Amino acid sequence: MTFGGPDVNIANFVVIAGVSTVQARNFAVNNTSSLPDLFMKNLTVTDQKQFPDHMRPLGTATFRFLCHAGVGCFTRCCRQLELYLYPYDILRLKKRLGISSEEFLNRYTGVVKGSNPCFPSVIMVMNDNAEKTCPFLGEGGCTVYADRPSACRTYPLERAVDRTPAAGADREFYFLTNHDYCLGHGEAKEWTVKEWVRDQNLQMFNQMDDLWAELDTLFADPATWRGEGSAGPRQLLAFMVCYNVDRFRQYLNDQRLLEQFRLDKSRRRLIERDDEALLLFGFDWLKHLLAGKPTLQPKS
Repeated sequence: MTFGGPDVNIANFVVIAGVSTVQARNFAVNNTSSLPDLFMKNLTVTDQKQFPDHMRPLGTATFRFLCHAGVGCFTRCCRQLELYLYPYDILRLKKRLGISSEEFLNRYTGVVKGSNPCFPSVIMVMNDNAEKTCPFLGEGGCTVYADRPSACRTYPLERAVDRTPAAGADREFYFLTNHDYCLGHGEAKEWTVKEWVRDQNLQMFNQMDDLWAELDTLFADPATWRGEGSAGPRQLLAFMVCYNVDRFRQYLNDQRLLEQFRLDKSRRRLIERDDEALLLFGFDWLKHLLAGKPTLQPKS
């Protein structure tokens, strides 16, 4: 998989997923009004907590929502969808399908130019039919529901993350979307944000996506790539580590990477058998390799 191909004009997509449709790393929250109808996941808050009128943090307030087969719009949000995938999304989906990460990438995704000026984004490729349905939409709904991407499970909320919160301040903020097509907002079920996060099993997704957002910010710095152009050797390596965990495992074994760093035995054993542990190691390794961060301790 290469990073080539035409740039993607976001305006050409019908955005109805609600979250994770744009990686808005370079925008402060008070600039999001410049992105009408585009909704952000893991948005970096770099200014004071000033939100546009259309983005009001929920805090401890409740909201009404329920999605089920009985609502008239059921699965409408699974069509004509611009859905960006994060590394942990791909890891969960490829395991669910019982295929390699490379096969998943080749069969279900495309590489596009997103908001990161230096590094590509991965997007789910919709079915080639009149409705442009999600490849995992079946007659009864989502066929990978337990392992659906973070964008799908977060809706109808949007999540913003403050990378540098003041002491004791909130680190994350949630906002409620309300699309006219979605009838789930008319249901009687009420939730708090904490209840929704717990019900949708978002905790691990949020943790992994936050770690990815830190790395993606590093990728947005041209100095990281030392003058490489698109799809240079360092970018190809970083893409493999983040999105193609099975190929990275082969690379790790071939290069004997684990032998080059001081790792306790329990972490090493976990990395050797667990994809999530390998992905976390990969994030640490890239920070060390590309930016000299002390995330790993080399052996002398």
